[in-house]
Amino acid sequence: MTQERGVDLDAFVSEHGAEWNRLNTLSRKRRRKLTATDIDELVALYRRTATHLSVVRSRSADPTLVAWLSRLVLQARASVTPSTGFSVAAIGRFFQITFPAAVYRSGAWCIGVGLAFVGLAGVIMAMVANDDDLALKFLTEDQIRSLVDHDFAAYYSDHLPQNFAVGVWTNNALVSAICLAGGVVIVPTLFMLWQNMLNVGVIGGIMIGNDRADVFFGLILVHGMLELTCVFIAAGIGLRIAWAWIAPGPYLTRTQSLATIGRARIVGALGLAAPLFVSGLVEAFVTPLPIPIPIKLVFGAAVWLGFLAYIVILGGRATRAGLDGDVAAHEREILAPTV
Repeated sequence: MTQERGVDLDAFVSEHGAEWNRLNTLSRKRRRKLTATDIDELVALYRRTATHLSVVRSRSADPTLVAWLSRLVLQARASVTPSTGFSVAAIGRFFQITFPAAVYRSGAWCIGVGLAFVGLAGVIMAMVANDDDLALKFLTEDQIRSLVDHDFAAYYSDHLPQNFAVGVWTNNALVSAICLAGGVVIVPTLFMLWQNMLNVGVIGGIMIGNDRADVFFGLILVHGMLELTCVFIAAGIGLRIAWAWIAPGPYLTRTQSLATIGRARIVGALGLAAPLFVSGLVEAFVTPLPIPIPIKLVFGAAVWLGFLAYIVILGGRATRAGLDGDVAAHEREILAPTV
């Protein structure tokens, strides 16, 4: 049986080898040097070779030929549909449509994560604030006294603002990226949320229990409203992607569902870099300012509400227009019910 397949494969290569070589030659040419006839031939050979690749994969286990044809098809596709490259219009579309639509479409998941985080962190705060022995399970008495009297407030002013802003931005971007990418397998996202929830709850509980609630909320909320919202968005999108393979629906396999949602939502990883950068600037330059706390809170709330309005207005508009972060409709596969 193996020998027969080998003979069939040899005949197949002999029959179509000239076409593949011609496609290789055309796809290597600079696009501006191709004539209209060359482009028509390139498209025809690309489609034909893609079919040949499918045939070879189904009839032969020859990895060398499969790899060569795969490379040829990808090379030809890049020549047929070249990248448009960098453009201001593409950046504008990303921030006007792609990013806000991706967040808006996962809004229920992001809100759910946010409510769960705030609720559980509040419970932890209340428990730690009302139980000195519980606080001592996390920090020693000296550490608690240092945190309350100096360390918490000094954290925001002990470093040069520009260096602090970059460090905060980098850390928050990493946390968000883990929440987003880790959502596919769920556990990393939940673990990262729990770590941050526990940290906020314990420190908040200690500050509240020592009558420093004004200092705690007056400092953390200035930047934390926007910062935590970005984390909630990353986790919500990550968990939405996980749900895509848990419950793919009647029209998609699990792999197709994961790919479809992932294409449209993963842009959140890129888009969140901008609001996280703004949050880092607020934390480094506004939070430690020696001005009344209410003024800082108003500024932080204005930045936060501005971001929410941006997502709701532009994301809602894009969603109602049927736009999202996925590839164009004509580039997607045609789907049929799987059940």
